[in-house]
Amino acid sequence: MSRRLVGIGLAALLAAVAILGLDRLFGGSGRTSAGPASVSASPTGARTPAPSTTEAEPRRLTVLMSGDVLLRETLWAQARADAQNAGEGGYDFRPMLAGVRSAVSGADLAICHLETPIARAGGPYADYPVFNVPPHIVPALRWAGYDACTTASNHSLDQGTAGIERTLAALDEAGIAHAGSARTAREGARVTMLTVRGVRVALLSYTFGLNGFRRPDGSPWLVDLIEQRAILTEAARARREGADLVLVALHWGVEYRNEPTAAQRTLAAALLASPDVDLVYGHHAHVVQPFDRTHGKWVVYGLGNHLAEQYTQPERTHEGVMARFTFTERDGRWRVSEAAFLPTAMSLRPPFRLVDLTAALTDDGVTGARRTAYQRSFDRIEEIVESRGAWQSG
Repeated sequence: MSRRLVGIGLAALLAAVAILGLDRLFGGSGRTSAGPASVSASPTGARTPAPSTTEAEPRRLTVLMSGDVLLRETLWAQARADAQNAGEGGYDFRPMLAGVRSAVSGADLAICHLETPIARAGGPYADYPVFNVPPHIVPALRWAGYDACTTASNHSLDQGTAGIERTLAALDEAGIAHAGSARTAREGARVTMLTVRGVRVALLSYTFGLNGFRRPDGSPWLVDLIEQRAILTEAARARREGADLVLVALHWGVEYRNEPTAAQRTLAAALLASPDVDLVYGHHAHVVQPFDRTHGKWVVYGLGNHLAEQYTQPERTHEGVMARFTFTERDGRWRVSEAAFLPTAMSLRPPFRLVDLTAALTDDGVTGARRTAYQRSFDRIEEIVESRGAWQSG
């Protein structure tokens, strides 16, 4: 069933899209989600009882996830130029992220995927194939509204254990929670548990491999690898430790392929068959992959690139999608009550900026070839997201 926004300049329709973030157009109820809330490491679940004459509103939580933050030299050159233009030194990634800040910070819990290790301040920095990126990206992610980042990827060990230590230290300093890699066995044994508005959310993160690098003997906890039994065991432990929601992030699939592989579909079905897993989502392909439902739960096969700049299939690898799910508690159980996709694209030439396509296509100042390109990306993303029947699935 097609929902293409043909002629997206229609004012009334665009106003609805801008306000609802495509919730109604994607089968949600259109309920306005609650504003951002602080994330803490322990429960804060006291709630004010509703008056006895009024039925209490069910608790809700909006969670937003985005794709690969994969910095290339072109992007840190842009960040350096943006800092210089502001009369500052160093690197400023905030202008690149400003276009999605409203959507990210508007979620109760926003999760990014930091694919590459963080370098020491001052470098040296390294581009593909063995990354080492400026640490300035981390406070910029926090500024944009991210509360947590997954870190298990095929590039996790590009800079060895020192790279993992620097990356997690930078996230800690910025107040961003993390899952998928660890500095010690004790840290690796802990489930990343976030408490948001009194709701306990477990975040699990795994990768298919490490690009030929190997975890040192006796250090399997450095990076979590995809293994079905291990994932289900950790999900069950998270539930025993009090998780209301368990989210599983997987770095998987085939690069530049929009269709999920049979292995992705099989693993998603196996994980979502468990009562301990509430949602599965993925990254790594660098292009958008479909949303789908199995066992009554959602899987997002691939979010595409988020903050990235690649010349392989440039239009498709410059596209991404932010997934936003509203979970509602009823009868003591949490289920997705609204699902939305928020298409994004990186500009194809300097100054590099991450664009919220929904917002851009409601802006009368976006005209001509730029509007045409944004509309083309929007339509392509929408077609891919819905290609496995997500719209019919509700």
